Amino acid sequence: MVTAEGMAALRQNRQGTKNIRADYSNIDKILEAPKGQDECVWKYEHLRQLCLDECHPDTCTQMTWIFLCAAHKTPKECPAVDYTRHTLNGAACLLKSNKYFSSRVSIKESSVVKPKSVCREIYRIFSRLFPIITFLCHQFIKYVMKYNLMSKDNLTVPILEEEVQNSSSGESET
Repeated sequence: MVTAEGMAALRQNRQGTKNIRADYSNIDKILEAPKGQDECVWKYEHLRQLCLDECHPDTCTQMTWIFLCAAHKTPKECPAVDYTRHTLNGAACLLKSNKYFSSRVSIKESSVVKPKSVCREIYRIFSRLFPIITFLCHQFIKYVMKYNLMSKDNLTVPILEEEVQNSSSGESET
């Protein structure tokens, strides 16, 4: 049974979610917790939203393209997250394959075309994800700094120094 208090919290979470979906580039607005929202619940909900795929056919034209996933016996369409994982795993396996790349000093003539195909497949992933990931990365960094969930020293993704300065009011050792 959901209490009145629980329903109010759900409404607040939905409002925060609307902020994220309304304009994912307005990071400061996204990180603003709804008034009266429990901070722990807000941090949980915000992190949950960060992990969801925000790319839909109506907002991402590349989602309307059909890419068949070659990771299956018969190539078939895959959800974006599976296609990405399958493609990266396949690329790593191919590039580590002794069958095609028995030496790191020289490459067999028959294997020269393999990196070209890997690049095309990886580019499909990057072209779809770049606009989303760019903002998600900035949003995630500001999120962890605002709520002191990571130390600045643990942030290895190259980011603008001023972004960390503006986002952090203190650091955590977690």
